[in-house]
Amino acid sequence: MEVSALRTAEAIGRIGTESAFEVLARAKALEAAGRSVINLGIGQPDFQTPGHIVEAAIKALRDGHHGYTPAGGIPALREAVAADLHRRLGVEVNPGLVLAVPGGKVTMFFAVLIFGELGAEIMYPNPGFPIYESVIKFSGATPVPIPLLEENGFAFSAEDVLARITPKTSLIILNSPANPTGGVTPRAEVDKLVAGLARHPGVAVMSDEIYGQMLYDGREHASLLQYPELRDRVILLDGWSKTYAMTGWRLGYAVWPKSLIEGATRLAINCHSCVNAPAQFAGIAALEGPQEPVRDMVAAFDARRRVVVEKLNAVPGLSCVAPGGAFYAFPNISKTGIAAKKLETGLLEQAGVATIAGTSFGHYGEGYLRLSYANSIENIREAIDRIGIWLEERRSA
Repeated sequence: MEVSALRTAEAIGRIGTESAFEVLARAKALEAAGRSVINLGIGQPDFQTPGHIVEAAIKALRDGHHGYTPAGGIPALREAVAADLHRRLGVEVNPGLVLAVPGGKVTMFFAVLIFGELGAEIMYPNPGFPIYESVIKFSGATPVPIPLLEENGFAFSAEDVLARITPKTSLIILNSPANPTGGVTPRAEVDKLVAGLARHPGVAVMSDEIYGQMLYDGREHASLLQYPELRDRVILLDGWSKTYAMTGWRLGYAVWPKSLIEGATRLAINCHSCVNAPAQFAGIAALEGPQEPVRDMVAAFDARRRVVVEKLNAVPGLSCVAPGGAFYAFPNISKTGIAAKKLETGLLEQAGVATIAGTSFGHYGEGYLRLSYANSIENIREAIDRIGIWLEERRSA
C-alpha cells in the first residue's frame, strides 16, 4: 500500500464500498483476457430503457433544456412523482416534499447525515445493501444490525426491530422488497411495526422501496408512506433505476417529512446542485407513459426466478427459498463447507460465474451467495450448471 504524508480525516477510514462493482471489474478483466464469464453479480436490469423515455430526454436536449433546474427537481417531475404515488399506493403527497436526486444512494447518504452522529444508533438490515452500514459508520453513528433470517423468509420481524430500539436510536432503515435476499415483509408485520413505533415518537424511518414494483406470486407492496401516523417521520426512497431499467441515468427521488425537506434540499444544493435536466424529462415520460414495459420486464424476471430456484435446489449442497421480490436469489451454501467469499472467488476465477458473497452484505450473510437473475434464462441455466460442476469437482478432489 502506498504511504502518503497527507493527513486525511479519520472518517474516510470508516467508509466502505460495494463489492458488486469490484466483482464486475474483475469479471470484465477476465473477459478482456479471453475468458468466458457469465455475470450474475451486478444488480441492474439487463433490459434497455424503453424507447419513449429515451426520446423524451433527446427532445428535452433539442428543446434547449441544458441548464440548472431547481434543486428539488423541476415542478413537473415532482408533480408526476406525487401523481404516481397516488395512483400506485393511494396516498396524497405534496409535490413540494419530493426531492429528485442523482440515484437512490443520495437519499441514503442524506438521511444518515441528518440523523447520524457520534452517540447515535442507526438500525439497518443485515444482510442488506452494503452502503447502509458504510454510510452509518462514516457519519460516526453506531450501526445496529436487524438480522434477516432465512427461516423468516428474509423478512424483518417487527418484534425484533422494536426490541432493538434504545434511547440512542435516531433512525431505522428498512428495505422491502430487499436486496440481496429478495425477501418481502408482509403487511401484517409492517402493521405491527407501525403500531409499536407509536411508543418511540423520536425515531425516524427511511424506507427503501426501490424494488416496490417487483413482486411475485400475488404479493402486495406495503409502503410505509401508507401509514398516516408515520408521515411526519418517514423518508421514502424510490426512483427509476430498477423499475424502468434506468440505472445509468442516475435518477431517484425521496419523499421527505415536512420538517426535514428544507435540510435535505440544502444538502442537495451543497452536494450536487440539481439533477441533470434531460434525465428529469425522461423521468416524467417514464411515470406518465405506458407501463407495459415494466409489467413485461417483471414477468420476464418472474420466469427467470422460477428457473433459478429450481436449478439451484437441484445442485447438491445448495438450497434456495423462492424470493418474493426484486431480482436476486440468495441460496444457502452452508452445506458446501466453503466460506462465502472463497466460493465467490472460486466461481469467478475458475468456473467463470460472477456472484456476490453473502458477507458483502453484512456478517449475517455468511453461508449465502447472491445471484442476480438479470440475465437470460439460457445464461442462468449455463451459469448454475457451471456452479454445480465446480462444486462436484471440489468434492471429488
